[in-house]
Amino acid sequence: MAATLELDADRFTKTIDGLPVTLYTLRNGKGMVVKITNYGGKVEQILVPDRNGEMGDVALGYDSIDAVLAGQPSMGAFIGRFANRIRNARFPLNGVVATLSVNAGQHSLHGGTRGSRFRVFAARQPDDNSLELMYVFQDGEEGYPGTLPVRVIYRVTDENALRMEWSAAAIDKETVANFTNHTFFNLGADPTTPVLDTEVTIDADRFIALDEGGFPTGELRTVDGSALDFRAARSVAAGLVLEDEQVRRANGFDHHFVLNRQGTAERLAFAARAYHPASGRQLEVWSSEPGMQFFTGNNLAGKLPVDAGKDGKAFVFRGGFCMEPSRFPDSPNHPELPSTSVKPGEFYTGCIEYRFSAR
Repeated sequence: MAATLELDADRFTKTIDGLPVTLYTLRNGKGMVVKITNYGGKVEQILVPDRNGEMGDVALGYDSIDAVLAGQPSMGAFIGRFANRIRNARFPLNGVVATLSVNAGQHSLHGGTRGSRFRVFAARQPDDNSLELMYVFQDGEEGYPGTLPVRVIYRVTDENALRMEWSAAAIDKETVANFTNHTFFNLGADPTTPVLDTEVTIDADRFIALDEGGFPTGELRTVDGSALDFRAARSVAAGLVLEDEQVRRANGFDHHFVLNRQGTAERLAFAARAYHPASGRQLEVWSSEPGMQFFTGNNLAGKLPVDAGKDGKAFVFRGGFCMEPSRFPDSPNHPELPSTSVKPGEFYTGCIEYRFSAR
């Protein structure tokens, strides 16, 4: 089989909002390649070997910036100022209710209508295996209070891991912040084939329940006896065939798991593992964050242009999965959950590491 072609940076060169956009290449000495655009900090390509050493592209993405603009808005993106959902697009902070932009029914999703997934980051590439992106969330942007500059460093390690580290500081007002990465993975390197045979392990005894509308309620439930028990490895398909109200409400898996172990930015903790038996590719997720959203691509449908992937391959229903470590969804509206506030002078730091191997 022919080697997988690397994306062409020339097809990602564009001016958006008056700022330059391009595609950056990160690589290590073992042949791993990652392509990232500074528009939304989006990961567009990840080339890693299978058990036979054959390289494959395990990240769903697009082959031009125009396709990115017409495509799934969250795909591959660095998500902020607040990842996941905020109910009714509002939350109280210091006795004042912040009113956010609405972009998911009556709710706010992934930072609003112009969250970081729609923004051009200032970029600097110091060496072949790392990329530094910077963006400043302005006071009042999307309804959030406070100025919040963030720096994100992407790094490809010699151990075939993609590492993402962020640091954000509240400047003038108390605010809330919650970041994650939204790469869609297909370890079989074929987004035209659903990820049903991927075997998943998630180190979580509890998850946040969804209401009838598929919105996280803040209620922590045990995974015992449910379709969401991934403490022992099982395939995505094995979970989906169980008659479970939570699976029905999400039309698959789109749930936030409460991880058993929380790491720090300096000392990561194991969160999850995905294994593709046919290719032997394995992905381990390690992070600093207390929770992780597991999503089975329930919004993919092979529709053009939004699902028009690389090489003319359209993303099929459940053609990719996401593992998104972060703070908890809608937590500003749930005082019983860990706080996501950042006070002036404080930093919010975090890290996600996607570790690839084959067996």
